[in-house]
Amino acid sequence: MLGRVHRWRLAAPPGVALVLAAGLGWLGCGGSSDSPSSPTTPTPPPTTNACSAVSGGASSGLAILNGTECSTSNTSIVLLNIRTTDGSGGQCSGTVIGARSVLTAAHCLDGTIQSILVYPGTGNQIPAISFQAHPRYSSTGGAAYDVAVVTTSDDIGRPVIPLLTSRDPRAGETTVLGGWGKDQNGNGTILRAGLNTVSAVNALYFETQYSTSTASVCYGDSGGSGLLAEGGSWAVGGVTSETSASGYNCTKSTSYFAGIRASDVKSFILGLVSDAVQR
Repeated sequence: MLGRVHRWRLAAPPGVALVLAAGLGWLGCGGSSDSPSSPTTPTPPPTTNACSAVSGGASSGLAILNGTECSTSNTSIVLLNIRTTDGSGGQCSGTVIGARSVLTAAHCLDGTIQSILVYPGTGNQIPAISFQAHPRYSSTGGAAYDVAVVTTSDDIGRPVIPLLTSRDPRAGETTVLGGWGKDQNGNGTILRAGLNTVSAVNALYFETQYSTSTASVCYGDSGGSGLLAEGGSWAVGGVTSETSASGYNCTKSTSYFAGIRASDVKSFILGLVSDAVQR
């Protein structure tokens, strides 16, 4: 059984006491019926510093699970503070893909959303003026089509990360995982990044496996990115969707990242983000 990795929704923005809201929902593994691919020759990553891929710098500490706490002064991985009409709140991660556009997971928009504030890591939060999930997303569909775009009222003022649309992810290549979720000690709402290896790929998502020496995602990392190397830089290869974690323990799990290259996914994103960069 697979759990969406945002279901421990943290209601408060950074600097405010955090409260736990909705419980964890469990879903069966959905998505394409295509068989996972076998390993191929991976593309050498442009750097082994995970934080440089998401923020250009690093500080000491833990990350995601087994990674690094990153600087937030110029990060492209932002925090989404989400409020629903019933008064509950939650948080997800997202990736800046346009001056006023954030790519995140569609399941972060489950429920009736009243407002979304984008926190760039420093300074003020920026209100969203629109948010849209892929029309083929289903809460019972696993990682397939689990993508959404949030549009802000003002420029976010963070570097844009390109979308990897020229090729599929490759089993065996390095991926950088970035997000604002929990680490292995249960600490959250801190930007972290780490390295893992793509373990399997199909038409609509790719996977990574947890180990004690590689990074993995946890609750709050939903909507963040699995970044892949292309043309000497990092690009968005997939959106953090879910994990096979048992209960709230994110170790010993498989992580799933919604693909962005399928024609109807790519056209959905590019139709909403005219200034997106492609690799």
